[in-house]
Amino acid sequence: DAGVHSKAWYAATCDRKTAEDALYRSNKDGSFLIRKSSGQDSRQPYTLVVFYNRRVYNVPIRFIESTRQYALGREKSGEERFDSVAEIVENHQRTSLVLIDSQNNTKDSTKLEHIVRVS
Repeated sequence: DAGVHSKAWYAATCDRKTAEDALYRSNKDGSFLIRKSSGQDSRQPYTLVVFYNRRVYNVPIRFIESTRQYALGREKSGEERFDSVAEIVENHQRTSLVLIDSQNNTKDSTKLEHIVRVS
């Protein structure tokens, strides 16, 4: 279990557009929620949606079958791995999360500060 179901930041039935709209409405850097990923892929079960600098980032959360752990984004050497999605959130409430904008090739970072609830 990823440790998501009882969490305030988990928007179980939320699609990408609903999540993005909710974050744009919040309009606060560091606003975030976690939703189920659009594709039904066991290797990428969730998406972390973060608002920063008037942009919404959809960061895939990967499940690593071999270690039964979770990691953010594309696989890279030396990446941080976590035992649950809740641990990812707790970690990035304390330490900044790097946000990569592949369209403009820019990097930003923010902490997960404001839980956004989808109504």
